[in-house]
Amino acid sequence: MKFASRALLLAALLLSACTKEAIYQEESFVFGTRVEISIYGSDENQARNASAAVMQEFQRLHQLLHAWKPSALSELNTAFAAGKTVSVNPELEAILRDASALSQQSGGLFNPAIGGLVRLWGFQADEFLPALPDAQQLAALVAAQPQMGDISLRPLTKKKSSPQSATSRNRAVQLDLGGYAKGYALDRAAALLKQRGIQHALINIGGNIMALGTHGSRPWRVGIQHPRKPGPLATLELHDGEAIGTSGDYQRYFELDGKRYCHVLDPRNGQPVQGVQAVTVLTRGARAGVLSDAASKPVFIAGAGAWLATAQKMQLHEVLLIDAVGTVHLTTAMQKRLEFKDKNIARKLAQ
Repeated sequence: MKFASRALLLAALLLSACTKEAIYQEESFVFGTRVEISIYGSDENQARNASAAVMQEFQRLHQLLHAWKPSALSELNTAFAAGKTVSVNPELEAILRDASALSQQSGGLFNPAIGGLVRLWGFQADEFLPALPDAQQLAALVAAQPQMGDISLRPLTKKKSSPQSATSRNRAVQLDLGGYAKGYALDRAAALLKQRGIQHALINIGGNIMALGTHGSRPWRVGIQHPRKPGPLATLELHDGEAIGTSGDYQRYFELDGKRYCHVLDPRNGQPVQGVQAVTVLTRGARAGVLSDAASKPVFIAGAGAWLATAQKMQLHEVLLIDAVGTVHLTTAMQKRLEFKDKNIARKLAQ
C-alpha cells in the first residue's frame, strides 16, 4: 500500500533526525499494511520480548477480524447473510457494541455494516482492479440500508453464564471493521507494552500512530503525510497516550478514466467519497487508538461542507481536512499543534 510504506518511512526519518540514541525497532506486515514498533530507553531483551508479544497480538486480531478470509468476523457475515443466529465471544461482542455506539454517534456515517458495498467496489482485496461495480447490485445494496442497528446481541440461552449470540434482521449486513481494527490494535498494543514494563514507545500501524511516554527528553515527533506530494505536510509532537489517525484518498484506491475512486465509501449513496484528499484527527484517553481510526471516517465522508459539525458530534477537537483543491481546513486546537513544512499552503481556520 502506497500510504502505509510512506507513513512508516516518515516516522523512521523523523525518529532518526531527532536523536542518535539507540531505539529498538521492529517491523511486520499485518492488517494489509506495514506496522512498526519503536521502543526507547528499555533493555534490548525486554524490548524484543515486548515487541514479539505485540506482533503476536496483531496476528491474533488479524485472524479474528478479517472481513473476507476465514475468521470469527467472516463467520458472522455468513450467518447474517443466511438469516441465522451465531454465538460470539466476549471480545467480539464488545467490539460490535462499541462500533455500534460510534456509528450511532456519527449519525451513521461510520458504518462497518456496509462490507457488501466494500466488496462490490473491489476493496476487499490486496490489489484493486480499475472497474466500476454493477449498477443494479449497487442500487440494491444501498436500498437495503445495512447498518449496525440491524444487529441484535443477546444471550444464547437463559442461563446466566450463557455466551452471547448475534443475529441481523437485515441480511444485507456484512461487517467490515477495516475502519476500526487498526485503532483497536493500537490500544491493545499500548496495553501489552505497559504490562511488560515498556514506558516509552511509538506504535505505527499504517499511519495510525500512538505514543507512550517520551523520546528521551523530548516528546515523540511524527509527520502527517502530504496527500499529493512525497514527504510530510506537517509535523507535530505526540504526547503520552495520544494518537493520530488519517483517512485519505491516496491509501487504497484505483483510477479509471482519469477519476480517483478511494476505499472510503459514503453509506448514504454507496459511492467512494469525492472532494476530500485526507482527514487527520488527534485523540487521547483510554480509547485513543480506536477513536483515531474510527472517528476520522465520518469526518472524511461529511466533506468540506460539514466536517466541523461531524467532528463536534464525534467530540473531536484537533482535526485537519484537506479538500479537493488542497486547501487545509482545521480547528484552532489542531493548528496550535502543527508545524507546516510549507508555510504558504492555503489554510482555512474553522469558525
